Amino acid sequence: MSASQTYRISYFGVLAERRGLREEWIACTGATPAAVYAELTAIHDLGMSAGQLRVAVNDEFSSWQHALQPGDTLAFLPPMSGG
Repeated sequence: MSASQTYRISYFGVLAERRGLREEWIACTGATPAAVYAELTAIHDLGMSAGQLRVAVNDEFSSWQHALQPGDTLAFLPPMSGG
């Protein structure tokens, strides 16, 4: 079993609406953005697959398989529309 790590999570757009907040600190066992998002969506039913989103780690767009470090900031970004 993997040890829990703490990450800062930022939600945008519809994800922030579904989660009911824009930011939180979480402890989870995921070591990649994909694993962290899978844990979060299993708990909170965020309703979007990772394939529908972009992810940023520490304010830079990143791969879903990026190796995370404790304290990293992850941002989950759904498609944006505007006018």
